[in-house]
Amino acid sequence: MNTKTAITRRTAIKGLGTAIALPWLESLALGEGAAPAAVSGPPRRLAFLYVPNGVNMAEWTPKGEGKLTTLPEILKPLETFKDSFNVITGMTLDKARANGDGPGDHARAMSAFLTGRQPRKTHGADIRVGMSADQHVATAIGDHTRFSSLELGIENGQNAGNCDSGYSCAYSANLSWRSESTPNAKETNPKAVFERLFGGNDPKELAEARAKRELYNKSILDFVTEDAKGLNTTLGSSDQRKLDEYLTSIREIEQRIEKAHQVKSAPVTKPNMASPVGVPKEWQEHVRLMMDLMVLAFQTDLTRVATLPIANDGSNKPYKMIDVAEGHHDLSHHGSDPKKLEKIKKINTFHIEQVAYLLGKLKGIKETNGTTLLDNAMIVYGSGIGDGNRHNHDDLPILLAGKGGGTIECGRHLVFPRRNDIPLMNLYLALFERMGVPTARFGDSTGILKI
Repeated sequence: MNTKTAITRRTAIKGLGTAIALPWLESLALGEGAAPAAVSGPPRRLAFLYVPNGVNMAEWTPKGEGKLTTLPEILKPLETFKDSFNVITGMTLDKARANGDGPGDHARAMSAFLTGRQPRKTHGADIRVGMSADQHVATAIGDHTRFSSLELGIENGQNAGNCDSGYSCAYSANLSWRSESTPNAKETNPKAVFERLFGGNDPKELAEARAKRELYNKSILDFVTEDAKGLNTTLGSSDQRKLDEYLTSIREIEQRIEKAHQVKSAPVTKPNMASPVGVPKEWQEHVRLMMDLMVLAFQTDLTRVATLPIANDGSNKPYKMIDVAEGHHDLSHHGSDPKKLEKIKKINTFHIEQVAYLLGKLKGIKETNGTTLLDNAMIVYGSGIGDGNRHNHDDLPILLAGKGGGTIECGRHLVFPRRNDIPLMNLYLALFERMGVPTARFGDSTGILKI
């Protein structure tokens, strides 16, 4: 790199077909000769995490309204982040209700969660629901970043067939929708996500660089070391440390992906079932790798919008790693059985432990003006079903983490009366505004939620 060349926020360190975007560095934000007063704040980021089958609401909902004091059992893993999130009670997803369409609550819950639209009941090619909230924002601000949005996932799914009482599998397997009839396919392989984020732009150059890395078993960082050293000489001491930490984090993720790639899966009963490549054997490691990649994408401003469903709705995954051998969906039909409710609580708490991991990563990344990446983010975590046994779509479990660039007061339990049927889309209108995309109406919204 020629250090005499003006360095900007869009600078990336490059080498042999590899380009790595940089984290938010104050030295680069200032620019050559700029005064501190000219620095604009870091961008705001928006992510939606989805959990299927509802939750054990009695163990999720904080007691009382207002300031969060004692957290309920499921939310206890978030204790150290109490000043960085709000619990929102009373949101409704009316378009996940039957509204004359009969059974199919899981398909409707997931497809309506970000669209606020009633999915057409079909398992044919004529699927229809609506553009999702993440894509509404991505369409407006996506030209500011290399990727308009990032769609991640843990469970694979299919976009054809009947998966829920006459509803297409596309509805219960996709959270993000580019248009009313086009779901955004989620990427479940962290190796593929990493290559997409940190590969070069030229397809031929990228293929050659990837082949060379595979041949010599080299890290992507080995090709950019010299450029990184050149950039380091132009940075202040604080930014030098930040760049070193960033490069180290990329190296660690690469090593984890490579380790997962090398692990041979246990023999499968179906001979035609392909073994996963690059996907960790352990579920928790898979989720955390995806979260790490999301954080890196936000940190480097490669994107400002992301989605990550923990699983497809209706998922019957067992959680043997926490001694829950029964399927999640089967347990969600608990019939008020205390033993089943206790196991659901264990699953819900395990999910929240992963959210705590994500918030810790976000909070650990310093940005300008003394803020953290968590301060400048808005992370929605929730489900389109309240109690899995009732399949209700009001009183949803919704958590909003991050301060939205200082525009959201955290540490509160916000309660909205269920009888008012306040649409979940009203919350999204409030988030749209903070992302610089003010919107009068989205889905079945009725007004901007005051948060």
